[in-house]
Amino acid sequence: MKNILMLLLVAFVSNAQIKKEQLDLMPWPQNINLNEGVFTLTKNFKVNITGDPNSRVFVGATRFLRRLDGRTGLFLEQGFVTNTNEFPSAELQINCERSGVLGLNEDENYVLKVEPNIIRINATNDLGALHALETLLQLLQNSSTDFYFPTAVISDKPRFAWRGLMIDVARHFQPVDVIKRNLDAMAAVKMNVFHWHLVDDQGWRIEVKNHPKLTELGSDGDYYTQEEIRSIVEYADERGIMVVPEIDVPGHASALLTAYPELGSQNNNLSKGISEPNEQTLVNYSIERNAGIFTPTLDPSNPKTYQLLSEIFDEVCPLFSGDYFHIGGDENEGKDWDSNPEIQEFKRENKLLNNHELQTYFTMKLVPMLGEHNKQLMGWEEIMTKDMSKSAIIHSWKGVNEGLSKGSSILAAARNGYKTVLSNGYYLDLMQNIEDHYLNDPIPKNTVLSLEEKERILGGEATMWSELVTSLTIDSRIWPRTAAIAERLWSSRDITDLNSLHKRMKAVSFHLEELGITHLKNKEVLLRIISNNQETSGLKDFSNVCEPLKIYTRNSGGTEYQTYSPFTLFADACTADASDAYDFNVVVNNYLADKSVENQIALTSYFRKWISMNSDLVEVSANAPLVQPLLPLSQSLSDISVQILLALEKKKTDSSVLSNLLEECNAKNHADVELAVYSGLKKMVTYINLSD
Repeated sequence: MKNILMLLLVAFVSNAQIKKEQLDLMPWPQNINLNEGVFTLTKNFKVNITGDPNSRVFVGATRFLRRLDGRTGLFLEQGFVTNTNEFPSAELQINCERSGVLGLNEDENYVLKVEPNIIRINATNDLGALHALETLLQLLQNSSTDFYFPTAVISDKPRFAWRGLMIDVARHFQPVDVIKRNLDAMAAVKMNVFHWHLVDDQGWRIEVKNHPKLTELGSDGDYYTQEEIRSIVEYADERGIMVVPEIDVPGHASALLTAYPELGSQNNNLSKGISEPNEQTLVNYSIERNAGIFTPTLDPSNPKTYQLLSEIFDEVCPLFSGDYFHIGGDENEGKDWDSNPEIQEFKRENKLLNNHELQTYFTMKLVPMLGEHNKQLMGWEEIMTKDMSKSAIIHSWKGVNEGLSKGSSILAAARNGYKTVLSNGYYLDLMQNIEDHYLNDPIPKNTVLSLEEKERILGGEATMWSELVTSLTIDSRIWPRTAAIAERLWSSRDITDLNSLHKRMKAVSFHLEELGITHLKNKEVLLRIISNNQETSGLKDFSNVCEPLKIYTRNSGGTEYQTYSPFTLFADACTADASDAYDFNVVVNNYLADKSVENQIALTSYFRKWISMNSDLVEVSANAPLVQPLLPLSQSLSDISVQILLALEKKKTDSSVLSNLLEECNAKNHADVELAVYSGLKKMVTYINLSD
């Protein structure tokens, strides 16, 4: 009888109507209609491809099968997809009309139809088909015995063409495997542009065979060979991702000038009457070890500057198949230009009124160099001046609405005739919470732009500057938060429900780990280091309520941490979205709205956990010096938890004591972290004090 009931339960679950809110799709599709019934998977499940697609769809379909098999353990019989129409009777039929081309004007739409006996994907090209396969994987459900897809019709396409992630490999070099696993994660959430920040003050990371000094003197030995670059570009192409390289000039040039000091603005040889520089006449540059903005800048008046850059582009551009090349152009304060009389004379001779016009002169010299390789110039918004070519793409990092009169915004760029991409609001290294990114739209509501101007806003790009990350921690700074940015750039503007976001992010986080992203497992590595290989449960609980200090306050002035500093501390184990913080705030709000027994039990469980956690940390700290800096903040959280529990038990508490403890919980001078549950604690203290 028991077995019969179990079988009936399984049948009921398998045929139950799935609701949209139960799905963990991300980005959320443009249109989705669920129907009754399911498609149940068996080991006989196969894929067939028709049409005239790019070969990347065969690689993508094979990866889909392996990932599906990994989740279900079905031992699927089909191995590798190698050609069209291999299995005409297959249960998954993928039709691509033509080969997709990586770029901004490509059609990425798809229609996914799941029926009880067959699944069909129709896409204009293979890029849309790859997106559909990611959606299908996210649709996977299970009962106690089966894996299945709910029957559904999904028609989908991106809202924006440019959905990017920038990884800075100059400040801290990121090995090839780090880049590739992040490309896998990008594809999983339908991102299509990898912006590779390869050069900055702290390192030159590209092999240039005709100029080996760049890596010999400017890389500390950490750089990508040309073969490795080709491998990564091919890997990205197979996942429908275009690679945009960045060589940041004329500022951020310390590493370049370490190799070629004669091209620095402090070494203008016209003023010295020297035709060939030597070691006695040159100001030496060195690789920068701190974070921040530095003065070393290329000399725009020296013809050899352009000769070197042209030769670099000649060798580097062919490594990248995409149409775009980022030249940086940001944060040049012009101090070395201002202090050099020959550069000032050059400005007068060329009727350049200020440093912005001088930089435009410099940047415009690069446009034809890149054009020879069919590359379109892209730069940070400082390159946008009245004389800048309208062919340039403006990368906005200062804001959507900031400084319209100065032209320093994505809206100003669009109005001034430039194609533009937004990164302000998507800076991952600021360690802001996910909501700050998710609710940040490239085209805010009520924006007054013409249709033509709106079309110039290509999309957005998450930016991972690496001053404070290594290959051990970078994934935890990028993921899963970047999935929320991916949704903002793909899905409809009105998809903004934060409860839904947080629910779906948990599933996304799990599946990202499946792809090799290390944001979860490396946290345990760090906690073991911090605990001196002791029990880590207390540290884990504390890390779930702490977040690294935000908006660069962790490294104020850029000098506390150098590139060679330890990045294995408690702040490195914490993330921008402490997992218990959002849930605790929900529990607090539920309790304040309804003082039920269930809500009180849920609330008090947090306080009891934090009291026990503090005891664990004190015990571990006896043999773990790295735990000692955490104790004051942990003790404050424990102390206020005790007081709130007393108040909830209707025992007398002192409001001034509670208020003082609350302020101690707001401290930001312990181990470079802050308590992410502070706002929830404040609500409870306010409620208790008002109730007295």
